[in-house]
Amino acid sequence: MSLEFSEELDTSPIVSPTFAPQDAGEIGLRPRLLSDYTGQEKAKGNLSVYIEAARLRNEPLDHTLLYGPPGLGKTTLAGVIANEMGVNIRITSGPAIEKPGDLAALLTNLNPGDILFIDEIHRLNRVVEEILYPAMEDFAIDIIVGKGPSANSIRLDLPKFTLVGATTRAGQLSAPLRDRFGVNLRLELYTPEELAKIVTRSATILGMDIDPQGAMEIASRSRGTPRIANRFLRRVRDFAQICCDGVITKEAADLALQRLEVDELGLDNIDRRMLTAIIQNYGGGPVGLETLAATIGEEAVTLEDVYEPYLMQLGFLSRTPRGRCVTAAAYQHLHIPYDGQLQFDI
Repeated sequence: MSLEFSEELDTSPIVSPTFAPQDAGEIGLRPRLLSDYTGQEKAKGNLSVYIEAARLRNEPLDHTLLYGPPGLGKTTLAGVIANEMGVNIRITSGPAIEKPGDLAALLTNLNPGDILFIDEIHRLNRVVEEILYPAMEDFAIDIIVGKGPSANSIRLDLPKFTLVGATTRAGQLSAPLRDRFGVNLRLELYTPEELAKIVTRSATILGMDIDPQGAMEIASRSRGTPRIANRFLRRVRDFAQICCDGVITKEAADLALQRLEVDELGLDNIDRRMLTAIIQNYGGGPVGLETLAATIGEEAVTLEDVYEPYLMQLGFLSRTPRGRCVTAAAYQHLHIPYDGQLQFDI
């Protein structure tokens, strides 16, 4: 199994859940079997039944859609499925398949039972998506040969394969594509206890000494996301080796994450700047996203995709038709006096 990633220069913040070049070491930490995969018990339990049933029937697994926030292990789970089924996996992404011919080349090179994994499948070109429909249903594609009046349609049979699609925005999938997936699995954010197990496992693979309190300290600040937890682990390792005799303790983790400006809830400097700007400049809100982005000097798309979901999950931020508003809980976390009268109507 080979993994191929093409990424631009890394400018992502440390709390971003999206894959970045600094996460290249993450690939070696990924579990290969369901028994090694921590968390996602509901999805994992159902998936184990589907895989076992497919193996007993000697059939490929039904087409599978994995959806949920970034960084939760969708690509990892696709690799686990391939290993459990004993087949090869071919990895690509929606934006990378620009023409129908690109998809045809991928499909015709598959062997029976193989898995084609398409990350960010909601970003597939609509023309390419139309080619995918008969491939998923009938395991065949129609190729147009020639141009004009002499053009002919040739139907190519494909080996029976499994399409595994991953998306962070299931709502943007077209209904015809979504309906062709037989298995739909939603991945949820991880609990601190689950993340602590992942951090401990990763530390063992990396040959690092870590105590349970150190693992929990990293896990509790990782925003429920394994990718962020593994990223924190590598940075904490640096501080532990230089400042704490090489052992990742609670104190070493706290020191490192404080130096990275990540607080006890996992908020970084930009999270706090967002909340403080809304409170100090706009009386707690409402304020528009573009205005807020200009105020703190960040891109609006970064605030919306990376920071807002976690702040809303914590109950620190709310979206209203008039703009973003800060809640009383955010005042308390930032130690800013709150008189009980917010300056907006939610």
